[in-house]
Amino acid sequence: MRSTLLPLLPVAAASVVPRQYFSFGNYFSTGPTATGTFIIEATTTLVLPALNSPHNGNLGLWPGMGMDDGDLVQGLAISTVGVGSPCNLVASEVKWCVTASTLEENQEDGAVFKANPGDKVTYLSSGRGGLGWGTAMECQQANCGTVPTHHYLDTKLTMSAPNPNYKNTLALNGASGNLVTADGGTTWTVADITVNQYTYT
Repeated sequence: MRSTLLPLLPVAAASVVPRQYFSFGNYFSTGPTATGTFIIEATTTLVLPALNSPHNGNLGLWPGMGMDDGDLVQGLAISTVGVGSPCNLVASEVKWCVTASTLEENQEDGAVFKANPGDKVTYLSSGRGGLGWGTAMECQQANCGTVPTHHYLDTKLTMSAPNPNYKNTLALNGASGNLVTADGGTTWTVADITVNQYTYT
């Protein structure tokens, strides 16, 4: 399996997707942090599953961090087909598009890379200001069909100061994973986040 590292940093190319259909699936979510503290670094590795079936719509699997200024920093794995797709011009192509992104008033994406199901993509974000972190399964444009079970490995959240009760912020929807700390809440880890199969209707 190939591994790719994508830093989640401010990026350049604007990307706006029409949202005739818009729906979220299963997730693993944490936050907010304790008052006056922040997530200063977050890293996770997404093992890319098979593409959604049928292969339509604009599907994004992403880990993301909400910032204290209201921005959202994301690592995206996108499954979309047809004109405008940098990875799959026809439905018979089965690549993921992986990129880093920030969502302010508009969404801005970085360079896009093609990746195969089974590849591992590591997303790293650092800097002051993270209030919460989680994963998402997002469908736009048209019904995205069934999304297979997938995994985020070796997730690590580093706080600016101890957050001993951060585990109590965990919210799960069709997902599982044990959020643990070995240092009183400065560093939180999850060995395996499993996001269950989900079918859009």
